[in-house]
Amino acid sequence: MFEELITSPYNGVVQQVLVQESIRIYEWEPLFLIRDEHGELLPVKVGVSGEIQSLEVQEGDKVIPGMVLAYVKEELVVSACD
Repeated sequence: MFEELITSPYNGVVQQVLVQESIRIYEWEPLFLIRDEHGELLPVKVGVSGEIQSLEVQEGDKVIPGMVLAYVKEELVVSACD
């Protein structure tokens, strides 16, 4: 297993954290919602399955591109994709 960083692709404010520590996530599910400087609500999704190890932001936090949002213990199990 590897530890994977989930980083923000956007400038904005964390509007909603859709995950919790120690829960399992699946590829491409929404993990965070970030409101950008134009007021648009944008989901953060990653191509990783695994367990959330830690959340580094909370609702209301300002984020910039590349800022770490969470750490995931990635599972290296081959899974089918659509």
